[in-house]
Amino acid sequence: MKKILILLLLILSLVGLGVIASDLVIESKTQTFSDSEKKIKLDGGVKVKLDNLTVESENADVSIRRNNKLDIATFYNKPFAVEINGNKKREVKSNILKVSLINKIVRAEGETQSVITEGNTPIIIINADAQEYDTNSNVMVATGAVTMKYKDIDTYSDKAVIIADEKGGVKKIDLIGNARVKQENNESEGHHFVYNAVTEDMSVEGNTKTIAISDEGKKLTIHSDYQQYHKKQNSYIGSGHVKIWYDDYYAQGPKVSVFPDAKTNKPNEVYFIGRSKIIQQEKDIIADKIKMTMNPKDFTAEGNVKTIIHNVDTKDGDL
Repeated sequence: MKKILILLLLILSLVGLGVIASDLVIESKTQTFSDSEKKIKLDGGVKVKLDNLTVESENADVSIRRNNKLDIATFYNKPFAVEINGNKKREVKSNILKVSLINKIVRAEGETQSVITEGNTPIIIINADAQEYDTNSNVMVATGAVTMKYKDIDTYSDKAVIIADEKGGVKKIDLIGNARVKQENNESEGHHFVYNAVTEDMSVEGNTKTIAISDEGKKLTIHSDYQQYHKKQNSYIGSGHVKIWYDDYYAQGPKVSVFPDAKTNKPNEVYFIGRSKIIQQEKDIIADKIKMTMNPKDFTAEGNVKTIIHNVDTKDGDL
């Protein structure tokens, strides 16, 4: 039969721990205390419950601070943690799981996976080398080959920071280092992504590239220092060394805005602001403003327009 170790008993059997939360319960088949190691060792069917967080594994140990307060509970051999908040549930799997009983911080190490579900539907899945979740601030930090699926978004990055609201829903996602995002037919990459889950707006900075593929399979490629995407308007803003490729178009300038077609809602109108250039076959057109359309494929240049036509045949001929 499992023995139940409640912290009130620790006050009596150890050395008096002071005021402790009454909702912390530790269960296991066997429990031993080592005064020299300052650890409680747990084996067989280990289960720890702290508020709405439950962790289970085959064995674990709990370290004790010099002031005799329980500190870190470490779970071994692929533990499993569950936190329930209303109709949302967070599940964590890993090789090792560490729970700070004082700060209520959960750290998973080795082949980690976190899944947040709403009802029976997974809304976010995160895989990483390590994940750390602060249950007080609702901030989760994942590091090392981080992959994430959130609704229709798939991401990869060196590091990810996910901020949740009080009910466990996602508020904001930061992707840092070698970040890539794929959403439907659009792919983006850059150093730092910021995604606002409330407005569904996304920004990226640092050697950014976005590829949008049309229904006909043609690619619109945007390079710039900074980009911002508004999902509701399906529009892009790019700034800093902007370069765009589409079919036989190449254009560059300091700032660009891309808007969708009113009927198809696909990216179609491209506006360059500031001294910009568009190249089509053997023509270079330089102007203060340039408008490109992809369907029909056309462009308009305004403001101090200059056209250069390359490889003009200048041989003498009959007039």
